[in-house]
Amino acid sequence: MFCPFCRHPDSRVVDSRTSDDGTSIRRRRQCPNCGRRFSTTETASLNVVKRNGVTEAFSRDKIVSGVRKACQGRPVTDGDLAVLAQRVEETVRSSGSSQIDANDSGLAILDPLRELDEVAFLRFASVYQ
Repeated sequence: MFCPFCRHPDSRVVDSRTSDDGTSIRRRRQCPNCGRRFSTTETASLNVVKRNGVTEAFSRDKIVSGVRKACQGRPVTDGDLAVLAQRVEETVRSSGSSQIDANDSGLAILDPLRELDEVAFLRFASVYQ
C-alpha cells in the first residue's frame, strides 16, 4: 500500500475494523517513512457473468428490483426485500468464488423468496425458469 502523502511503498496497519454492514474492512495505516496516518477500505469484489459473457459487479439493488416485481400486491416491505438481498449475497459469497453466473444468482433467490412469500416465489420462479 503506497502512502498517499510521500508515495512510500509500504505502510503499517495500526487498526482494523469491519464496516457496519460487514462487507468491507476499514484499516487505519501509518507510513514508516513520513509517519502520517491514513485510512483504507478493503472489499472483496463479486462479479456476475451474464449469459452473453458480459461481467458486472454484483448489486443488491438489482436483486431487490427483480424481486419487487414478483412481490407486487403482496404484503412484503422494503425491509423484507433488503434482508432477502442480503441473504442472497451471503449465499453467493459463501461459494468462495469471485465470479458467479447470473443463473446461479437467480437460483440463490428462490429459497429465501419462498420463505418470504409463496405467491411471490411462484411468480418469480415461473418467469425465471
